[in-house]
This record gives sequence, structure tokens and C-alpha cells, in this order.
Amino acid sequence: MKIKKGDKVQVILGKDRGRSGQVLKVFPKTKTVIVQGLNLFKKHLKPSQGQKGQIIEKEGQLAVSKVMLLCPKCQKKTRVAYSIDKNGQKSRLCKKCGSQL
Repeated sequence: MKIKKGDKVQVILGKDRGRSGQVLKVFPKTKTVIVQGLNLFKKHLKPSQGQKGQIIEKEGQLAVSKVMLLCPKCQKKTRVAYSIDKNGQKSRLCKKCGSQL
């Protein structure tokens, strides 16, 4: 997967289109990510053993195809390229400006 935990991404489809946030969790098997503060939904919790019932907001999963990586250098949404150096280290590159991600 080209998007990793801690990356800054921008949503390109859905109700949060145009908003950006940091990736909190990545699920490679289902190809989804959780982005901080985006795709919020309300969850109702029942009261249990001394705790009151409440309504909390949680971040839902977003498909990887609905988000694009934001380059930290040029601040544009970009695709990811890979390069392998002489030591065999694989690194991610920005397709627009060529900087390392």
C-alpha cells in the first residue's frame, strides 16, 4: 500500500471532499484507512455499571481510492513513485516535485 500511518492525505471523493488530515490507522487487507477528524459518525453507547449512556463521534474507515497523499514539500496532492538506491533501500517519491516522502 502506498499510504502509510502518519501520512497527510486529502479526501477526493465523498462528503469530506477537499478536507485533509493525518492517517491514524491503515488496514491493508481491506484497503482502507482511518483519517483524523474525517468521515465522522455518531455511536450511541448504552449505560453500563455506573457509566451513563452517551453519544460519541468516531472516525470511520475510508477506502484508499478516495484519498490522495499530500506532499510535505510542495503541498500538492500527488501519486507515489518508488526508487531503489545503491544500498537496496526502497523510498517513496512525489510524482510532482520529485522529493522524498
